[in-house]
Amino acid sequence: MEFAKILLSALLSYAALFVAAKLIGRKQIAQLDFMDYITGITIGSIAAELATDLENMWKPLVALIIYALLTWVMMLVGLHSPRSRKFLNGTPAIVMQDGRLYRDVMKKAKLDLSELMVMCRQQGYFDLRDIHTAVFEYNGQLTILPVSARRPATPQDMKLHPPQETIAAEVIMDGRILGENLKRMGVDESWLTAQLHLQGVRDAREVYLGLCDANKCLTLYTMKASQCKAE
Repeated sequence: MEFAKILLSALLSYAALFVAAKLIGRKQIAQLDFMDYITGITIGSIAAELATDLENMWKPLVALIIYALLTWVMMLVGLHSPRSRKFLNGTPAIVMQDGRLYRDVMKKAKLDLSELMVMCRQQGYFDLRDIHTAVFEYNGQLTILPVSARRPATPQDMKLHPPQETIAAEVIMDGRILGENLKRMGVDESWLTAQLHLQGVRDAREVYLGLCDANKCLTLYTMKASQCKAE
């Protein structure tokens, strides 16, 4: 009986957390802002209590649903009211421009010099002279506009017009052929089989990952080549 209660509470917690995450949306995972951070911690704590409280499961369940609904409402308010969004999440802050570091802005944003240097290096800027403008976003990320004379040359600078690249589609994963992706790329299994043979692969089951681009170029990563070698 005790095991059944534990199983039920765990399943109920998992289901409630899944519904809450779907209700809130993927932004909760991909891009935490101030309110998302608070909500994520709180909902996680409530879900843990729901999974372990065998006597009063309904209390944390109700609390989790209330938090999820409140987060959803706040998200809608932020979408339709820029002023509310500024109040809830804050606004971006320019911490550097034209070679000047704005100490007061950094202090207000609670960003110290060490953190700023780390963020710059993470984006490949080891010399602050290469940075024209640095913006500390409301989600804690740093956005950098480089000095035009020091940024890498682009094809447009050189008056070149390369063809637009597209995302390659997975046509084989873990030895399984993905028919929908083959169809989307305008090819079929006969074409795939012929391409496999051209690359010395007898069967799709030997392929760990197969990618097909817009030019119908097939890139293969075989099972054997993808295995880790023992030390």
